[in-house]
Amino acid sequence: MYTAKQVADIMQKEDPQMNLRTVRYYTQIGMVPPLELVGNKRGYTEDHLAHFRAILTLSKSGETLANIQKKLKGLSIGEVGKIGENLRLYQSNQFLQNETHVIHEDVIISMSPRISQELKTKMIEAVAQLMKEDRHS
Repeated sequence: MYTAKQVADIMQKEDPQMNLRTVRYYTQIGMVPPLELVGNKRGYTEDHLAHFRAILTLSKSGETLANIQKKLKGLSIGEVGKIGENLRLYQSNQFLQNETHVIHEDVIISMSPRISQELKTKMIEAVAQLMKEDRHS
């Protein structure tokens, strides 16, 4: 079990824009499941942290809070967790370590340095070919 302050501290390490006010706001508007009751205290669980990570991930991908709320409503906690795992992709230090390739004004690929040069080349060529085909359709 976590308090709102503890959740804010944990989440702030993953995204500096997350703070206690945001945690309370998302809770108040129902972006996360109702708090768990243990004894006579209500608190946050690991499932709530998964929801906060998913909310941050989706908001960084351009989703509105209303759309995020709709998307998360019908998902299992496993599915919510998978979305939240992608938060690291939006962290600036992750982008700085990756190679970024602009394929088209609408398509940018970010690749880990762990990927072989041969595979990177194939991926860039494949996406570039798809973009050419799409423009001719």
